[in-house]
Amino acid sequence: MRVRAFGATATAIIVSAIAASGAGAADYTLGPQVPASGTSPFLGCTAGQTPDNSSTVYDNTEVEPQVAVNPTDPDNVVGNYQQDRWNDGGARGLVAARSFDGGDSWAHNFAAFSDCSGNPGYPRTTDPWVSFDAAGKLYQIALSIDSADLGLSAVLTSTSDNGGLTWNDPVTVQRDTNPVNFNDKESITADWTKADHAYAVWIRGSIPGDNRSERGLERSFAFRGKPLFSKTTDGGDNWSTPVSMTRNQNVYAQGNQIAVLPDGTLVNVFAVLFKGSGIQPPQANQVFMATTRSTDGGRHWSTMEKIAPIRTVLLTDPDVPNPTSLDRTVRADDYLPDIAVDKESGDLYVVWADGLGTAANNVVISKSTNGGRSWSTPRAIDLTPGPHAFNQTVTVGANGTVAVLYYDFRNNTPDPGLPTNVWLTQSTDGGQNWSEQPVTGPFDMKAAPNARGWFLGDYMGLEPIGNDGDLLAFFSTTQGEAAPAANVFSVRANR
Repeated sequence: MRVRAFGATATAIIVSAIAASGAGAADYTLGPQVPASGTSPFLGCTAGQTPDNSSTVYDNTEVEPQVAVNPTDPDNVVGNYQQDRWNDGGARGLVAARSFDGGDSWAHNFAAFSDCSGNPGYPRTTDPWVSFDAAGKLYQIALSIDSADLGLSAVLTSTSDNGGLTWNDPVTVQRDTNPVNFNDKESITADWTKADHAYAVWIRGSIPGDNRSERGLERSFAFRGKPLFSKTTDGGDNWSTPVSMTRNQNVYAQGNQIAVLPDGTLVNVFAVLFKGSGIQPPQANQVFMATTRSTDGGRHWSTMEKIAPIRTVLLTDPDVPNPTSLDRTVRADDYLPDIAVDKESGDLYVVWADGLGTAANNVVISKSTNGGRSWSTPRAIDLTPGPHAFNQTVTVGANGTVAVLYYDFRNNTPDPGLPTNVWLTQSTDGGQNWSEQPVTGPFDMKAAPNARGWFLGDYMGLEPIGNDGDLLAFFSTTQGEAAPAANVFSVRANR
């Protein structure tokens, strides 16, 4: 069902890119590129294969990294990522990488989110995310599944009281065995303003109001994906009953992520990819970036605030603009949003990939200065127009600098392969002007594992570290091993 929805969205949305102009502040001083992943601990695990033995697992492949920095100890950094990705969904397990020297070196372990990592009944797992609360408690979340068919899907969390040295047994936040009610694309945000509070959000498929045959469900105009919210106030031991954040509106709301404002207001961002119930309005009116707010800890949520239409195009090899198969495209974060808050001013920033009416995706940003009640017109901030820019992640440093990490294809040539770079762009004036610098590359995107497209993940990590405006980038590339493979690296960006 996810594949079908993706295909419909990709063909219905019109997308493009425009150049951003800007002058900027002095560049960061970039440290060395440090390997953050290692040899898979799950080699030889046989769980996860489909009954017809048709799936391919990519050994020693690490994709889709996330990262968090301990606010009580900036030398304590923890990231996680998918380990040994399957071609048709999920991975053998999620591995956590921990550092106690600010990212100079990394050690590894894992929480029990899958069969291979010690949780029987979940052959695969995916969608890694980590976050620290104000007291330094660490939360990790996963989507654990049976196979690519998503008959079974569960949102699981695990916590660590010692900076990632050990992980507690997982707690189930939501579990479904009906493929119509699949759970997907969860994230977790620990509250930086208080201890023992964290917020989990995800999308859950549903058909409102009836029990139909499986054939009827597949043909229903009313299929939707509700954005669900659950919270813990006791450090992850217990989670509240999930509630919808869109008042049961008939939308498909993907890529949910919470930001916590200085006054405790919760702001959730998501991409509305379509609506379904009876006769539909034009597709252009159904696909947009949106937020909703809660001022009472998630008990009640405001009506949706539309940020802007989404006009994202399928990510393609610039040399093959009209591929005949998804396997010949790049599978990555494009319409999925990322959100960050300035902890001093409360200003919010949302980024995603959009074309704004041209032929390729660029990284765009929108800003809110009133707690998410209204948003600025999106503008492209990658400084070199041309082939696609994507997989954007945004953060705000301790000194108020807004920074965005992303991939692009600006160095592509007609030669074999797909040269890809990681870039860091920054603004020191609240998003008015931008400057950028290369972090790594070029590396060959076509050397990545293929999961309905060359795949390094739907996101990567970028977090403030310390009080001097430094950043820690945490990303996946194809450097380091023979194809198909991918590895996770970290780079410190110092002021």
